[in-house]
Amino acid sequence: MPFKYDKMFALFKEKGISTYKIRKDNLISQSSLTKMKNGGDVDTKTLEKVCAILNCQPGDIMEYIPEDTED
Repeated sequence: MPFKYDKMFALFKEKGISTYKIRKDNLISQSSLTKMKNGGDVDTKTLEKVCAILNCQPGDIMEYIPEDTED
């Protein structure tokens, strides 16, 4: 899982936006939220929504972590 969204969850917490509110107000889909929690793939529309909600850039919400490709 090369992407981590820890920064996004920290920004949500800092702004007082709980995962309950995200689900309740359907800010982003439950499946996208789950994927982000697990470092999965999400589409750019979801990233756009999150950036709009948090008034930030993609680099403010996610971090690229290279996978260990050595076998």
